[in-house]
Amino acid sequence: MRVVDRIADLRKELDAERAAGRTVGLVPTMGYLHDGHVSLMQRAAAEGDVVVTTLFVNPLQFGAGEDLDAYPRDLDGDTDKAATAGVALLFAPPVEEMYPGPSPLGGKHSQVLTSVHVAGVSEGLCGAARPGHFDGVATVVAKLFAIAGPCRAYFGEKDFQQLAVIRRLAHDLSFPVEVVGCPIVRDADGLALSSRNVYLSADERRAALVLPRALDAGKAAIEGGETDPEAVRRAMAAVVATEPLVHLEYAEVVGADDLRVPGRLAGDLRLLVAARVGRARLIDNTGVTI
Repeated sequence: MRVVDRIADLRKELDAERAAGRTVGLVPTMGYLHDGHVSLMQRAAAEGDVVVTTLFVNPLQFGAGEDLDAYPRDLDGDTDKAATAGVALLFAPPVEEMYPGPSPLGGKHSQVLTSVHVAGVSEGLCGAARPGHFDGVATVVAKLFAIAGPCRAYFGEKDFQQLAVIRRLAHDLSFPVEVVGCPIVRDADGLALSSRNVYLSADERRAALVLPRALDAGKAAIEGGETDPEAVRRAMAAVVATEPLVHLEYAEVVGADDLRVPGRLAGDLRLLVAARVGRARLIDNTGVTI
């Protein structure tokens, strides 16, 4: 596995691979890799010839007071995990490589004069709770797609709204990229894997299990014949309310394609929850079809 930190070097490597007839799989991450990330890399390796994983903690998707500086990082551990998963190229650029130019933040981060906004699917849910977050996601992913060129790009369904934003981005801007959504990976107890799980104390981690239980309650209500989205929201919120360490941000059921709340539940749906548990903001979701 080769590690590169310059855009020109990555482009040169990937252009050479494609010129030799090999296909490229792209796995963008913010590092601190866990088994969920590993599953994306393994799938990319199984479905293509050359896998490139990106490690970049993107400052644009962190709002004021969020955990940019504290966000966990482990380059050595990430390198080992990526190599074991079959990654050929690890792209770990510094901030000034991705966002060159003078910094508006006292020299700490480079300036970004162009940003990407994906209307519709970026609004509401986490978009309402984290203003500007999905603009940051869309901007960095657009850059990564432009850098990588024709490829398949793999993203986890745990960040379901992010996946919807990226699919819309690739479609609307005609990137030569096939966006592949991959199933959520969970610990044995059911908690969705997340880099932010490291923030949880033992008691908080046990409390966080209320999130998949809430999703199960919402899904059971729908499978039992409930078609009123408000009733499903109440069922999920009632479960979360049983855990005093968990502070619900939202519990919602939306159409899986457009992320809008239908007047009456039908078709492919996604149940989503977000909550604060101690220092961590956790999200989870599950699908159901009527």
